[in-house]
Amino acid sequence: MLPHDRLAQITDRFEFLEARLNAGPPAEQIAAISREYSELKPVVAQIRAYHALRAEIEEAEALLDDPEMADLAAEELPRLHAALPEAEHALQLALLPKDAADARAAMLEIRPGTGGDEAALFAGDLLRMYQRYAEAQGWSLDVIEEQWTELGGLKELVAQISGSGVFARLKYESGVHRVQRVPTTESGGRIHTSAATVAVLPEAEAVEIDIPAHDLRIDTMRASGAGGQHVNTTDSAVRITHLPTGIVVTSSQKSQHRNREIALQVLRARLFDMERQRAADDRAADRKSQIGSGDRSERIRTYNFPQGRVTDHRINLTLYKLDQVMQGDLDELIDALISDDHARMLAEMQG
Repeated sequence: MLPHDRLAQITDRFEFLEARLNAGPPAEQIAAISREYSELKPVVAQIRAYHALRAEIEEAEALLDDPEMADLAAEELPRLHAALPEAEHALQLALLPKDAADARAAMLEIRPGTGGDEAALFAGDLLRMYQRYAEAQGWSLDVIEEQWTELGGLKELVAQISGSGVFARLKYESGVHRVQRVPTTESGGRIHTSAATVAVLPEAEAVEIDIPAHDLRIDTMRASGAGGQHVNTTDSAVRITHLPTGIVVTSSQKSQHRNREIALQVLRARLFDMERQRAADDRAADRKSQIGSGDRSERIRTYNFPQGRVTDHRINLTLYKLDQVMQGDLDELIDALISDDHARMLAEMQG
């Protein structure tokens, strides 16, 4: 059953916000009112579509008693009744609790796991996959920190991805990505299995994560490029250690002042992610097993090159389009993960 009192409350709130915006609220309130209005707008659109369909059904049923209109109404009612379950489902999805971080930009971190040089090469392939996906989505991906091996593999990557709904879609990418293929370094043609770890963290504002100065140790050092050669001769790179947690963040851009800002930004994202994980664990003991939980130790996906397939283990989905996926065609995977997540949430609400 749909909560009709709640539907009325949401609609009333939306209309109140709309009136406030039209009247011209104080400058300091515009951002907050506009954000809430934008969040409610698609929900109210579904509510109104649902109510309009119910009204059509009631009108058609009333016309059954009219001799002149009865045949037309009888012909129309099956179509209207058939559309009702879909409208109810769309409305239920719109009413699902939103992850407050969904609209945020994200920090992307990629590191090789087991597999030596091949793991680092695969980590580089994952970076290129996400770069292409970001480009296709109209997002911007800015590298904050990267280290490459002499063979062209990726030792570490920290990047910021900005755009509309970045975290909402990329949060499902956190976890262990496994690859099965014949490495370029393998002369015997044997298939190797290696892995890389991906973490996607929502960006945090300074007001959300307050970091006391005494919790930080800030070191400056000489920035270096791939292979260790110096890209400049000044001590511009910054390494920040968060003493309570032991988290270490580095940034090696040309400006020391900018490096400090970037490193603090990454540190806030990691601390914010820890808080989100802690809150999620408190809410549900089985949160780690749920899609999008961001458990970095969970093997989430296997990329099998000899068979040209990619398998997402969380939803048992296998696609035989590995080439397209590695070119950044991730929508089918991500859409399926979102649908499964929504189905779980609906089941919990109705259970």
